[in-house]
Amino acid sequence: MTVHFIGAGPGAADLLTLRGRDLIASSPVCLYAGSLVPEAVLGHCPEGARVVNTAPMSLDEIIEEIETAHRAGHDVARLHSGDLSVWSAMGEQLRRLDAIAIPYDVTPGVPSFAAAAAALKMELTLPGLGQSVVLTRTEGRATSMPSGESLANFARTGATLALHLSIGQVDKVVAELAPSYGADCPVAVVYRASWPDERVIQTTLAGLKDDLDDSIARTALILVGPVLGGEGFDESRLYAADYDRRYRPQTADSPWSEWKHGDD
Repeated sequence: MTVHFIGAGPGAADLLTLRGRDLIASSPVCLYAGSLVPEAVLGHCPEGARVVNTAPMSLDEIIEEIETAHRAGHDVARLHSGDLSVWSAMGEQLRRLDAIAIPYDVTPGVPSFAAAAAALKMELTLPGLGQSVVLTRTEGRATSMPSGESLANFARTGATLALHLSIGQVDKVVAELAPSYGADCPVAVVYRASWPDERVIQTTLAGLKDDLDDSIARTALILVGPVLGGEGFDESRLYAADYDRRYRPQTADSPWSEWKHGDD
């Protein structure tokens, strides 16, 4: 058997990879993080599958479920929201499975920051404004932050920041980011990106706190940086008419002309 760790996407049931869908459909056991994974995704489970919401369970209880499936020879679809590469708590599960020699694989999912950018109809890396995206968070009860990974340190880079798990600490966010970005730096808050009740608030660091209300909680992503303004950026050279590139050589003596007209 194999435990298939699957990124179930940011919320919309159809933002699921074909591979993830097929693995769910072929697994007699499905363990899903019920607090964030939409129930519609469970519609891909085969008839008669054991479907368990792990939201109220401890790590020991989750591993016990997997061990039971392992003894029965049943594949497990282990669903987490978004993508598994960040803040999924997958690492501690993999460590336990390694220790008891239970095989697993990992299928990526659509991350929440990508869904938030799609809701904004925006590219987060605009030439001349920002070419880096930092995925980070503020410190919470469950997880502390390494000393070097402060918001103030990241702000000094001028990069686009995607702040997860931080909507409850808006005062801290503004206090640490405003000295580097400026009070008028554009900000977007995307609440429940891709869900039916998705909401988008576009504001500035100075206006962030006043523009939020009590309904914006937990599953909201804060995006900060000059790119959110969407103005004054340069056009990419990628599609410039005079840009000599591999698939669009400009002259017969272009460095790629031989490749273009060769056997390949």
